Amino acid sequence: MDNTSEFRAPHTMTPVELGESLALLVWESFSDFLSKEDVETPIPEVDTLSDEGADSHHTTEEALIFFMWAHTRGTQLAFLGRAPDQRIRAGLDALHRAVFEDMVQHGTPEAQLPIFEQRVSARYAEYHQAAAESDVRLGKAACRHVQGVEPADDALSDALRERAVAVANPLKDFLEDVELVEA
Repeated sequence: MDNTSEFRAPHTMTPVELGESLALLVWESFSDFLSKEDVETPIPEVDTLSDEGADSHHTTEEALIFFMWAHTRGTQLAFLGRAPDQRIRAGLDALHRAVFEDMVQHGTPEAQLPIFEQRVSARYAEYHQAAAESDVRLGKAACRHVQGVEPADDALSDALRERAVAVANPLKDFLEDVELVEA
C-alpha cells in the first residue's frame, strides 16, 4: 500500500509539519499491519499478533517501533544532502514527539515513555546497522523483535522487510519534491 496516497504535502514544509505528517503515516502503516490490510505484503499468521496479554503488547510496541524506524529511514534518505541536518533532526524529533503524545492520549502511562524511548533508540541503532548490511538482515532483526524469538522461518521476516521497503521508498520519492524550511 502506498501510504503517501492520502497525504499530499506542499512543496515546502517546516520540521513540525513534517513530523506531524510523518506521525500520521506511521499510525496508518502500523494500523494496516495490525489489521493485516496490506494485501501486497501479506503478514503470515503469527500467534503473538492476535493473542491478548503481555506477548501481544510487546509485539504491538515492537511493530510500532519498526514502523517509526522505517519512516525515519525514508525521511533521512529523502533529505540526505538537501536539507540541513538540524532541520531533518527537528522534523524527526517532531515525529517522535507526536507519536509519544498520541500514545499517552490513548492510555500509555507517561512514566513509561522514557523506557519506551530507550527501546526505540536501541532498535533504531540495530535496524540501521542491519539495513546497512542487507535487507535480509533488517527483516530478520525486525522479526526477532516483533515475535520475541528467533524466527523459525523467513515468512514474517520477508514480510517485514518488504513492508520497510514499501514504506521507505515511496516516502523517499515523495519527500524528494519537498523543501524543508524553517518555521
